[in-house]
Amino acid sequence: MYKLKKALYGLKQALRQWYERLSEFLLSQGYDRGTSNKTFFIKNKREEIILVQVYVYGIIFGSTNEEMCEAFVEAMKSEFEMSMLGDMNFFLGLQVKQLKDGIFINQAKYCRELLRKFEMDQCKAINTPISTSCQLDQDYAGKSVDQSKYKGLIGSLLYLTASRPDIMFVVCLCARYQSDPKESHYNAAKRILKYLQGTKDVGLWYPNNVSLNLTSFSDSNFAGWKVDRKSTSGTCHMLGSSLISWHCKKQACVALSTVEAEYIAVGSCCAQTLWLRQQLSDFGIL
Repeated sequence: MYKLKKALYGLKQALRQWYERLSEFLLSQGYDRGTSNKTFFIKNKREEIILVQVYVYGIIFGSTNEEMCEAFVEAMKSEFEMSMLGDMNFFLGLQVKQLKDGIFINQAKYCRELLRKFEMDQCKAINTPISTSCQLDQDYAGKSVDQSKYKGLIGSLLYLTASRPDIMFVVCLCARYQSDPKESHYNAAKRILKYLQGTKDVGLWYPNNVSLNLTSFSDSNFAGWKVDRKSTSGTCHMLGSSLISWHCKKQACVALSTVEAEYIAVGSCCAQTLWLRQQLSDFGIL
């Protein structure tokens, strides 16, 4: 066996070695590691602040002082072989438009590619992602469809929910039938694509100069799933007037009353709220 001086690119341990090396350097430069997010680093200098978020080999950073950004870039270039891509306009499929009065995030390009991939780019648009009379179940008597194609569609739609909370519920509903998809399930998923056809440019707007009060909401759909009568929890979290987190998931147990279903939803909402409060505390907001 050979002892390597460097981790080989592509191996599982390479990411761990890279993160440890980067962490040691940032901590030596006076940065503090985030409490709830270990890939987040922050540095305060007087009343100015710089935030650094690491994602595999990509790094996003921002500061209230432009000089701190320039100093960070110079320090990174002197230590690592890295390139500066400039202002963030596109990251992990998210399109980011930084305007004077706020930031707009959407996935319009990804949405168009998704419609083209599943040959729905010329379809007629509809106003809702799911019909109010739609009641999906296992549909044992229904006609089976290509499982790999259905899974590919659901996986693509799940990635789109990163900026589209309006389709979160129906996508998670369709995702429950991936083991044995039927034609009725595929038609429900295709309806989502028809809805996206008319809302490709919809996204999230984060305005400047708003209050930073954290507000959380929760709700539940009691015994909403016909298969096992389990309820569905839904939560969302607002920072001022901006939506920063949302969640939709089938509950793990069968609730015996609407109160119990609501209690379970509130529990998951509180857990996410505590995590967000800790994250905001790392930012110096709370």
